[in-house]
Amino acid sequence: MTPSNDLSGRAPETKRVLVTGATGQQGGALARRLIERGHKVRALTRKPDGLAALELKKIGAEVVLGNFDDRASVERAAKGIDVAFVVATPFEKGPVAETQGAKNALDGARAAGVPYLVYSSVGDADRKTGIPHFDSKAEVEKHLQGLGVDYSIVAPVFFMENFLSPWLAAGFAKGTIAMGVLPDKKLQMISVQEIADFTTLAIEQRSAFRGKRVNIASDELVPHEFTSQIAKASGAKVGYYAIPIDQVRQQNEDFARMYDWFNRVGYSADIPKLKRDYPQVHWRTFHDWATKQDWARVLPRP
Repeated sequence: MTPSNDLSGRAPETKRVLVTGATGQQGGALARRLIERGHKVRALTRKPDGLAALELKKIGAEVVLGNFDDRASVERAAKGIDVAFVVATPFEKGPVAETQGAKNALDGARAAGVPYLVYSSVGDADRKTGIPHFDSKAEVEKHLQGLGVDYSIVAPVFFMENFLSPWLAAGFAKGTIAMGVLPDKKLQMISVQEIADFTTLAIEQRSAFRGKRVNIASDELVPHEFTSQIAKASGAKVGYYAIPIDQVRQQNEDFARMYDWFNRVGYSADIPKLKRDYPQVHWRTFHDWATKQDWARVLPRP
């Protein structure tokens, strides 16, 4: 059966999908989108009794216990699955642990006989950026490509949701967005909902995405543009401060390399082409996203 190009309704062909990281940002958004489309989701989590897992269970997900340090747990969870989605983070145990964990998950899914693997990487990780948490994903990509099964790689850029994260909250408390991006440099961005929409498309259209690696982004702005849009959306006064790279390096070498790369090279997603080739995805602008957020959580009251 040919999958529908329309993501507004239910998919015509139901798939059994293992979603790892199901209680995180990417995995959670994907699990919900797949369930909306009528797919059967098996959600892998370390905390099956946690609030996020219970919420997924309420909307129809099958929640199972497992973690990437235990390859056997992933293999058990992947039995009878049509597609496995794998996402890993370097921000808990570091890039080395992330790489090994993602490899374990992919190996476990392959051993269980899953015929199609979808991996969430990061934009331009395959360009030898020298950024530790990009290079860790590049190593996983190479491992995936050598497994001998159908695969696709979805590679999102900077998350819009980062503006709501704790690592930017300290600046927000003072009414300032403080980042290492130079004032004249554009930064490509995407929200987790676009990632979920696009990944859903990749999951549903295996033949079209087989062997593909796609950098995805939905908007591109310089700092004063995203700062002013946050100010308008929140009603608060918001300034911008470009943190010197050397200052960033004193706190976090990985982030220093990332910001330096943003300023020298930057992401290369072809946004016009993405919108042309994948009109099924609701490509939100930063303005679209910003106006829907609860900025009172992170910004001081005006």
